[in-house]
Amino acid sequence: MRLFTAILFVLFSMVLPAAEQVQVGDVRLWQSAEKLRLVFDVSAPLEYDLFRLSDPERLVVDLSNARIAPRQPSLSAEGWFKQIRTASRNGGDLRLVLDLERPVSPASFILKPDRKRGHRLVIDLFANTAAPAGDSFASVKPGSAPREGRDIVVAIDAGHGGEDPGAIGKGKTREKEVVLAIARKLQGLVDREPGMRAVMIREGDYYIGLRDRIKKARQHKADLFISIHADSFKRSSARGSSVFTLSAHGATSEAARWLAEKENAADLIGGVSLDDKDDILASVLLDLSQTATIEASTTVAAKVLDQLGKVNELHKRHVEQAGFAVLKSPDIPSILVETAFISNPSEERKLNNKAHQKKLARAILSGVRAYFLKYPPPGTALALRSAGERYVIQQGDTLSTIARRYRVRMDDIRQTNGLESDLLRVGDVLLIPGTLGG
Repeated sequence: MRLFTAILFVLFSMVLPAAEQVQVGDVRLWQSAEKLRLVFDVSAPLEYDLFRLSDPERLVVDLSNARIAPRQPSLSAEGWFKQIRTASRNGGDLRLVLDLERPVSPASFILKPDRKRGHRLVIDLFANTAAPAGDSFASVKPGSAPREGRDIVVAIDAGHGGEDPGAIGKGKTREKEVVLAIARKLQGLVDREPGMRAVMIREGDYYIGLRDRIKKARQHKADLFISIHADSFKRSSARGSSVFTLSAHGATSEAARWLAEKENAADLIGGVSLDDKDDILASVLLDLSQTATIEASTTVAAKVLDQLGKVNELHKRHVEQAGFAVLKSPDIPSILVETAFISNPSEERKLNNKAHQKKLARAILSGVRAYFLKYPPPGTALALRSAGERYVIQQGDTLSTIARRYRVRMDDIRQTNGLESDLLRVGDVLLIPGTLGG
């Protein structure tokens, strides 16, 4: 019997095809003073291990059942790593070795395909002069979150586009162009923010349907949706910034729409499909989801409005509500920012000013950051820190090294701990910024 089983096993092994190897293609990198991001294009999701070695400093990435495309260009990043070496191992796996120039704290995750690219392996390196060598990281399977918590995803929607220019100022400024410029600046700021990642809904001069904008944000599992516009009014004297959330009437009409199409509403409310629920239960679930989403939207909108008031006059000093279609996602907190009145000649000039565009983007980010520091989504790096993690100051620590280690801003540590200077004493305890006590 054992012999028969063994023969069957051999026969099946001969018949079943081996899993096709994952090919590692192009490699791209972006860097700043505190972070370097490597993105590897891969032909499919894959399993991998990532760990550090010392003497000399190296970062090792072992990719299961993978091979690298031939004639890969040599790649280095001054101040981070000298080269990437590759080698086959175990008869079908691939090892990547980064010869580091300094100690780093790594994080990694798999990105699913989007409209522009396929599967990607992302490796982030954070400067960390105090990082202990030899730490290993758990194996990561396709679709799993990074060990240190995932990034918060912010969907940035530049209004209008393509054949829809939006409002046009007296100086012929088109809304679609200035809001895209502001959106791109906001994208850059979000991507540099520790623990956050931006997704652009519109990346160029083309039109996307309002429902498709929501759909794209949901495909990227966005934690927040921000639609950027530049208002217009028949009176050129109208001026100031505004922030909108969905009105109760808009929420009611949207709930009716989803109920009418509930067979297509799978995963609409946190993974709960509505197709097998009766109308009453589906209505209750939608109502609960929308109420929580609108409350979150109103909270983040208030923080963004407060920050906009520091760089621009406000049209109204409270969050407004309307039935904008792009705000109608029942499961993503959504806000619409009217940056200024393009119909006002003075504000039109400011909207064309790159420095003012950046001020508006920074104000929006400041409001978003303040919201997520207090209400981080579960499973994110911010949420893991917000559980009240404390750090005992060691010999040689500085505020900047601690901030880099935990991927937070130095200002956030100062504010959370009431620090009046950056002088630290060995043995003192720092609270890592988060919701504790908030």
